[in-house]
Amino acid sequence: ATTGRPADEEVSSDSETESPLFGRRRRDAAEEEVEETPQEKKLRLAKQYLEELRQLEEERAEEEEELEPADLVGDRLKEDVLEQKGRLQRLVAKDVQPPDPARIRVLRGHQLPVTCLVISPDDKFIFSASKDGSLIKCKWEVDSGKRLCVVPGGKKGTEERHMGHASHVLCMAISSDGKYLATGDRNKLIMIWDAATCKRLHIFTGHRDAVSGLSFRKGTHQLYSASHDRCVKVWDVAENAYVETLFGHQDVITGLDSLSRECCVTAGGRDGTVRLWKIPEESQLVFSGHQGSIDCIQLINEEHMVSGADDGSLALWGLTKKKPLALARQAHGEQDAQGLQQPYWISAVAALRSSDLLATGSHSGSVKLWKCGEGFRKLEHLLDIPLVGFVNSLKFSAAGDFLVAGIGQEHRLGRWWRIKEAKNTICIIPLKQKTAASSPESPGSS
Repeated sequence: ATTGRPADEEVSSDSETESPLFGRRRRDAAEEEVEETPQEKKLRLAKQYLEELRQLEEERAEEEEELEPADLVGDRLKEDVLEQKGRLQRLVAKDVQPPDPARIRVLRGHQLPVTCLVISPDDKFIFSASKDGSLIKCKWEVDSGKRLCVVPGGKKGTEERHMGHASHVLCMAISSDGKYLATGDRNKLIMIWDAATCKRLHIFTGHRDAVSGLSFRKGTHQLYSASHDRCVKVWDVAENAYVETLFGHQDVITGLDSLSRECCVTAGGRDGTVRLWKIPEESQLVFSGHQGSIDCIQLINEEHMVSGADDGSLALWGLTKKKPLALARQAHGEQDAQGLQQPYWISAVAALRSSDLLATGSHSGSVKLWKCGEGFRKLEHLLDIPLVGFVNSLKFSAAGDFLVAGIGQEHRLGRWWRIKEAKNTICIIPLKQKTAASSPESPGSS
């Protein structure tokens, strides 16, 4: 895997034990150590960061003419510190009102259940994928919901000549600069796309089973992937290179997420664990608390995360505690399955980043919104949004003004049940605030 690799050429994680990129990084780091001390490097990077911030805030101040650049830089620095420590908590949950059902926009286009979706960082586009292998890019507009680009799914065995996926797409991720889109399928492939044009750039191979989780590290083009083969792989998308593989889970990995730090979190299905992977140290922290298969996971901030399981439980975690800080059992109630009372599976979770607002999905007939209590030690049910079908994916917009749900007649990972009256759609749910005033931000104890 080298920088000069042609576009759309396969990159395999089996090809070498350590990529040239990874080796080069080590050499570069060694050279830097000779040239400058760690203190000098820290000082240089801090000065560089402050200068970038100052330039950015000066540009904003010229446009808005509200605050002095120095004040803006100071406020931004405080926010960044709180966010890195996991203590920036926007208190928005208490102001969310039940959405008007008539204002929920429904986007149709997939033939089979929608399995995953992402929203572009500027909140203008929704990318979604399905069991039919198709990849659809929708530009989000309140009035139109217009489809801008469709990459159709191909038939099994046509992977070599077909531009898109030829099997169920299970996961997707978009880089924080909106440049790259990554999609993973049941056929072990990861495809990298130009998000603006929907042109396929690369194919990454090496996983030995279905690719079930993808996430770009915030602020970089480093991609983490998880699979039913129980391992996590690291890729450099800009360099078109494989970096390394990490092992630890005892069962299939069902979900993955990451933020700015060089680490990611995963849900380990029936091994009953959630894991935090520290990439540079090649180490992991193990968390346990669910009774069933853990099917979905998302980071709320750098120190807290939420996960859902097929035992119906919803768990809030702090990365310094091995057990959940809060646990809601049977979060979506119970169903009568073949004469037995069973909890509705939690099939999707979403968190509005650095806030106290969560969303959960199941096939119970509604999406539920939740409020995280102070210090993330309590889960409080806020309201239900009626939606028929399996909620296979949920994402909040960056601004928090809408929630997008990917709906299907079947669960994204299997065909245990089928809800005939459900439609395979994307639902855009507007979230109204009770007050126009901005919500206060408070440090939540970790």
